[in-house]
Amino acid sequence: MDLSRRDFLASSTAAAAGGALAGPAHAQAPIHVAQAAGGPSPRGFDPADAALKYELVVANGDVLDPSQKLRGKRDIGIRYGQIAAIAPSIPADRGVQRIDVTGKLVTPGLVDLHTHFCPHLGLGLPPDELVGITGTTTAVSAGDAGWHTWGVFRHLALASSRTRLFSFVHISSIGLAGGLAPGEMLNIDYANVDGCAKVVAENPDAVLGVKVRITDAVVGQNGLEPLRRALRAAEMAGKGVPVMCHIGAAPGNLADLLDLLRPGDILTHAYSGAGNNTVQGGKLLPAARAAKQRGVVIDVGHGGGSFDFTVCEPAMQQGMPPDTISSDIHSVSINTPGYPTLPWVMSKFLALGLSLEEVVARATVEPGKVIGRVPGLGTLQVGAPADLAIMDVVDGAVEFVDTRKNTRTGKRKLVPYLTIRGGRPFGRPPLPTPFVY
Repeated sequence: MDLSRRDFLASSTAAAAGGALAGPAHAQAPIHVAQAAGGPSPRGFDPADAALKYELVVANGDVLDPSQKLRGKRDIGIRYGQIAAIAPSIPADRGVQRIDVTGKLVTPGLVDLHTHFCPHLGLGLPPDELVGITGTTTAVSAGDAGWHTWGVFRHLALASSRTRLFSFVHISSIGLAGGLAPGEMLNIDYANVDGCAKVVAENPDAVLGVKVRITDAVVGQNGLEPLRRALRAAEMAGKGVPVMCHIGAAPGNLADLLDLLRPGDILTHAYSGAGNNTVQGGKLLPAARAAKQRGVVIDVGHGGGSFDFTVCEPAMQQGMPPDTISSDIHSVSINTPGYPTLPWVMSKFLALGLSLEEVVARATVEPGKVIGRVPGLGTLQVGAPADLAIMDVVDGAVEFVDTRKNTRTGKRKLVPYLTIRGGRPFGRPPLPTPFVY
């Protein structure tokens, strides 16, 4: 990712509102609506209108938006499915409905860059059904569908989901339709470059790029050829189309794989301990550090077998911290002791020493930039989608386990309380009639 896309300027809203924290909020305090330069634009309303009514006000939360360097007690006003105001206090008569979240952490809706939210296909799960434990409002299907199975994602998963969905198209034409059956890349003929590029190019609204899994049991004797074909398909589909590359027991020299990845490509399962790891003998591979330095996105992709504390800790210490924290949640991984819901994976990184602000950024604004389709995604900027994750920050000793049965003890965890997508809460009133979104 280039710096211009990664940098969101802090708005004057955050600075002005930050000064108000020193004193008590006043009912008539000004409602700041300034936007970050180049950020989202409100549609259908004027946020500076003093008579503007908010359809929903989320009140008294501990608001944390890393994109604006904003942290403090705020009210959030929502209009037409967008963030319309963030203020120390919004008068009661300006909100049609109100939810009080005193004592709760309020962040942008969580953005999960690696999921398997494509039900009826392989390992896929229904995203809306899981919102109560994931807090996820935007998710990316990481290669569930390939060229021949793309219609399942487009017409079943995407069309029926309140959760905002995007996809990486698998270089294998069958995608992950076989679940945990023999690997989808044992037969190299499935890696149809033209077919994959066609789907990516024809669906820019929903497709981010190309997915490939490079594991010895998946690719067999084909080695790195599936990755090479994935890269060709991405290049054919258009400028800047990324490849998401899964590793874990990759064949051959891992450095050869890492050296193929381009700036903007995504290395997922970066802290896998499944074999041929990015950390070997306690040392981060120079090729892994070089990939990070040239702009390869380092993604967690916890899953059921792809996250090892003994790999992650030295990798972070030696120059390869994560750019994005993702869950790799699917029908097998969710039933494992590692329990990869996104808030739980975020909590593990709190235990590994990242601050709350850093953890939230890597599960909101940073993956939002990688997606790059929705202005303000992963932020609470005025005009951004009114997607909120409301969580409890629970203090106290908590034990975490990785996918190799290593344990670590943390001091706090994030527990989802309520999730709002496009201004509409999941699972509780206020709900509109008719229910549209």
